[in-house]
Amino acid sequence: MGSWQVYIARCADGTLYTGIARDVERRIAEHNAGRGAAANYTRSRRPVVLVYSEPAENRSAASRREYRIKQLSRAEKLALVLASGGRAAGAQQE
Repeated sequence: MGSWQVYIARCADGTLYTGIARDVERRIAEHNAGRGAAANYTRSRRPVVLVYSEPAENRSAASRREYRIKQLSRAEKLALVLASGGRAAGAQQE
């Protein structure tokens, strides 16, 4: 398995979901499948698109960073996505 990653996904309704995973592409596929391992939040907001990810040293560091990102305002999260060169489509939706 790969190293831990913190990621942000843009949901179909324009909202942003933040999570952690070792395999981000697999995790996005799980969110889009909408069963089992999909987060309750994303089940009704499919499809989700990966717009940001960053590596973390270990699971603990990933969880701490996830918490810090979740504390950011929507505008701050969008700025983080844009600064990384990610797609922040729907940025006008607040």
